[in-house]
Amino acid sequence: MKNETIYILAIESSCDDTSAAILSNKKVLSNVTATQKIHEEYGGVVPELASRAHQQNIVPVVHQALNKANIDKKLVSAIAFTRGPGLMGSLLVGTSFAKSLSLGLNIPLIEVNHMQAHILAHFIEGQPDGAPEFPFLAMTISGGHTQIVLVRDYFDMEILGETLDDAVGEAYDKSAKILGLPYPGGPLVDKYAQEGNPKAFLFPKPKVNGLNFSFSGLKTSILYFVQKETAKNPNFVKENLNDICASIQKTIVHILMDKLKKAVEQTGITQIAIGGGVSANSGIRNALKMAEKNRGWQTFIPKFEYCTDNAGMIGIVGHLKYQQNQFSKQDVTAKARYVLSSK
Repeated sequence: MKNETIYILAIESSCDDTSAAILSNKKVLSNVTATQKIHEEYGGVVPELASRAHQQNIVPVVHQALNKANIDKKLVSAIAFTRGPGLMGSLLVGTSFAKSLSLGLNIPLIEVNHMQAHILAHFIEGQPDGAPEFPFLAMTISGGHTQIVLVRDYFDMEILGETLDDAVGEAYDKSAKILGLPYPGGPLVDKYAQEGNPKAFLFPKPKVNGLNFSFSGLKTSILYFVQKETAKNPNFVKENLNDICASIQKTIVHILMDKLKKAVEQTGITQIAIGGGVSANSGIRNALKMAEKNRGWQTFIPKFEYCTDNAGMIGIVGHLKYQQNQFSKQDVTAKARYVLSSK
């Protein structure tokens, strides 16, 4: 098994990106993603439209991934797919396609937890910081999730803290919407924040026990603040956009870093890995690098292409599960809520 070349075809369809990848052991040969633009006019992902777009995209995306990798489908060792968590309609498209193709090719099927994949993306060959050593702390930050996870081994993970309401990515996008920025607004908040004064405006940080998070109160305070200021000056947002974004970003980064510091104190673990779409944020990356310098942490930030939803990260989990003969049966079903566990 150790000397065998394992080719994994991976499929990711948990939200609004249809992605397929081919991995040769831990090396990504291709990682193709079709992004759905239709949601921009609605200011957020519309589940029904997302599942329809997945149906249109999945065959061409898989075909392109095979072509880019220059691999015939007959060489594929197994098919890995996102079982959950995510939008049920979107997950059903990827799950059904993966099950059908595995039957047609008579090869094993491997289910993958999307959040576990964000964490294990660090083990894809060629990461700039290398791979963390066990045990390490992982902070998964995305549009749907915010978690601090103790990672003892590839498949031995324990959630130490998570959001009690909204995820950090949603806080970014909703704040952007309040400011009149188009969807997805999180990257735009980050962009304008880099030109602004983070001390210009003060937003409250929620008091949440333990290592859990809360972002709903912050969103509400930003809404009331903007409403109050625009009532006095209709051009307030336009005139102060950079400073508002910088102040929002500073608050969110402080919330995340405060909990991360507490997790390090509680566990004594100083290897920190981040994952999920929001890990592409410059403010969070800079804060981690500062902590690495000032606190002696060793931080791991994946390549940008493995931060957002992609099939490459699904494929690395598929590879690791293949090595342990962790295969799924044909009666496996999609799970919109798929809790990350040590099992």
